[in-house]
Amino acid sequence: MSGELVLVSGGSGFLGAHCILALLDAGYRVRTTVRSSKREADVLAMLRVGGTEPGDALSFAHADLMADAGWAQAVAGCDYVLHVASPFPPGVPKHEDDLIVPAREGALRVLRAARDAGVRRVVITSSFAAVGYGQTPIAGRPFTEENWTNLADKVSAYVKSKTLAERAAWDFIADQGGALELAVVNPVGIFGPVLGPDHSTSTDFIGRLLDGAMPGLPRMLFGVVDVRDVADLHLRAMTNPAAKGERFLAISGDFMTMLEIAQTLKARLGHAASRVPTRVLPDWLVRLVGLFDGQAAQIVTELGKARNATSAKAVRLLGWAPRSREDALVATGESLIRLGLTKTSK
Repeated sequence: MSGELVLVSGGSGFLGAHCILALLDAGYRVRTTVRSSKREADVLAMLRVGGTEPGDALSFAHADLMADAGWAQAVAGCDYVLHVASPFPPGVPKHEDDLIVPAREGALRVLRAARDAGVRRVVITSSFAAVGYGQTPIAGRPFTEENWTNLADKVSAYVKSKTLAERAAWDFIADQGGALELAVVNPVGIFGPVLGPDHSTSTDFIGRLLDGAMPGLPRMLFGVVDVRDVADLHLRAMTNPAAKGERFLAISGDFMTMLEIAQTLKARLGHAASRVPTRVLPDWLVRLVGLFDGQAAQIVTELGKARNATSAKAVRLLGWAPRSREDALVATGESLIRLGLTKTSK
């Protein structure tokens, strides 16, 4: 293990930075891709917040999901690749291909480069979005890795992008992968300690709750998992022989309603969560707003749907042991406050 080189694509992202921290802590050398040298300082700043000065153990490569240039150099000499980078915008894209093409083509670029460079295994960050949509949840029957999102039903551009990208990755391995191994991690909403102002859509949701930016809570449910546990699962999937050719759901407990999330923040963060709303909005009002607001329109079809899933496979095969949902949510809020990223902390 010690001294082996791992490429992490998208090291300036929320999960990417935590994967770098976990790898460095485990004794690996890390190379990470950023789209330009301007982002290198951002990565180093996040690692410092995470308590690490990587020194010579970290290097950078410049590559973009939408171009071939740089990927051969990025994977050169690497034993493993964690392909974490993928678009996840907070708003609605102008066209679904703005998400689908970078996700699918980016994954294929990384896999081709890894195969040609003799990388042992690639771990791709997919999503629960590729598992549990386009179908009606069945009470008492949680989604597992055997499930795939049904694209014949109406799903969002993000859900479609993650599903098509993961499908393309598995097809590539089957048809053109050669000796290259693949494992896939499918997390639900990723929460946990943010490392800087450039975090994620999930953690931004906690910030909006803390700021009182939401007038009420739609009747929606979220799967929750801590970013540190998702990074840990990537490392386990990277080296464990049992992970070869497998996908792993990453979730901590059952899905939570937005009200349960709000109540957790208020109970654990006290005065810092005084702006967090607890009023549940009626479905008809959310649907009405959705007629004029693209972001609200995206959630209308999800009102009241409990898409529970299980991580039993990761626990059984890889010994994965995630933190509680509540601890993940509270860690998000505490870090946003600590870094001055909420009104509470100003």
